[in-house]
Amino acid sequence: MKTKLPDVVNIPPFLQTIQWISRPLEFLDACARNYGDIFTVRWNNFPQVFISNPEDLQELFAINPKFFGSIPGNGPSGALLGENSAIWSEYEQHQRQRKTFMSIFHGEYISSAVGLITDITKQVTSNWIPGKPFSVRLSMQEISLQIILRTVLGLEQGEKLEQFKQLYTSLLDYVTGSPLVSSLLFFNFLQSDLGSWSPWGRFLRQKSHIDRLIYSEIQQRREDFKLIGTDVLSLLLSVSMEADRQFSDIELRDEVMTLLFAGHESSASALAWALYWIHSLPEVRDRLLEEIKALGSNPNPMDIVQLPYLTSVCRETLRIYPPGLVAIARIAKAPIQLRNYVFETGTVLVPCIYLTHQRQELYPEPKRFRPERFLERKFSPFEYLPFGGGHRRCIGMSFAQFEMKLVLATILLNFRLSMVSNRSFKPLRRGAAMAPPVNMKMIASPV
Repeated sequence: MKTKLPDVVNIPPFLQTIQWISRPLEFLDACARNYGDIFTVRWNNFPQVFISNPEDLQELFAINPKFFGSIPGNGPSGALLGENSAIWSEYEQHQRQRKTFMSIFHGEYISSAVGLITDITKQVTSNWIPGKPFSVRLSMQEISLQIILRTVLGLEQGEKLEQFKQLYTSLLDYVTGSPLVSSLLFFNFLQSDLGSWSPWGRFLRQKSHIDRLIYSEIQQRREDFKLIGTDVLSLLLSVSMEADRQFSDIELRDEVMTLLFAGHESSASALAWALYWIHSLPEVRDRLLEEIKALGSNPNPMDIVQLPYLTSVCRETLRIYPPGLVAIARIAKAPIQLRNYVFETGTVLVPCIYLTHQRQELYPEPKRFRPERFLERKFSPFEYLPFGGGHRRCIGMSFAQFEMKLVLATILLNFRLSMVSNRSFKPLRRGAAMAPPVNMKMIASPV
């Protein structure tokens, strides 16, 4: 058995970090070409083993999760989500969190959001001016943010919703809007509060405004049970009251921010890319419209989300440009055997979603958008994993897929869209995730 790390990417660690920040897809593609499906990268001299072979992933996910720890969040994402976030909580706490969330995100709860999702989609798209270009990403961010704020915090239309939207989007745009500020995610030495004029200081002050709003919502609902609704925060409070141990305000705040952060940007990016591919490829658009319109003039939303080609379009969108390039990293708490390696305690193992989805033997012509591949065969959870895998798979996966299908169908039934430019667009780093460029624009006209 090998006790050394797999091949280490042979460029200076600082340059590896820079490439990962500025050109992550090209960096990963080059690593796969040069080192195969398991290799070691060094960011800030910190080694991490990337894994993309489905057999290795199956073996990794089958290992008892008690043997793995998680890497605490750092930079803006760590400060924004808090130390209690389900994304990096340790095994015992994570299991309790999953159990709680699974009791909320059941099929009945998801189906109850149909009217909300379609109403928000129609309200946002009603602002499209016929013949005037609009930014696809910005429109999808508005739809996604309103859906997540309504379902997680229960904020109705009004001053409070607008205030939270303004603060939250301002903070995200600041952190993710430029490579310079995005570097805060990766370089610890930049994370110093030198006052409101410093990047980190400004971030912390913006975050504190959002925290005050969330804590105010929690306090109001603790004091007046009549304010408890069907949103996630209310349900968390209700579950907490019935459980042996109540969630603290800090725990509730961290869970709310995790759901907002994880559910907003990723859904918006997926929706924007889906519209891009659908309207860049006439054969995809025509087949999809034919399938949706076959349900009649007023289709049942629950029939829409079962459509096979629509489902395949969504799956292919998440395959070719997954919003998250990697799944949650695992850190070995004891020696771990994988393939012909024995990874020592403390080794960080990173399932690489993007490279798994780019494997030629699984997905011929992997750079080509081809939804039919999901009609021709089924892929295992180790071959297709846009929401991560194992015990760390995204808790909101079912809701995200439901939302994506319903938003797309609502738009396609009400608008004819066309791309402003026929040129191809590539993903750009937006904080820790990947997103379409803001200048990817379309023109809409009512059906």
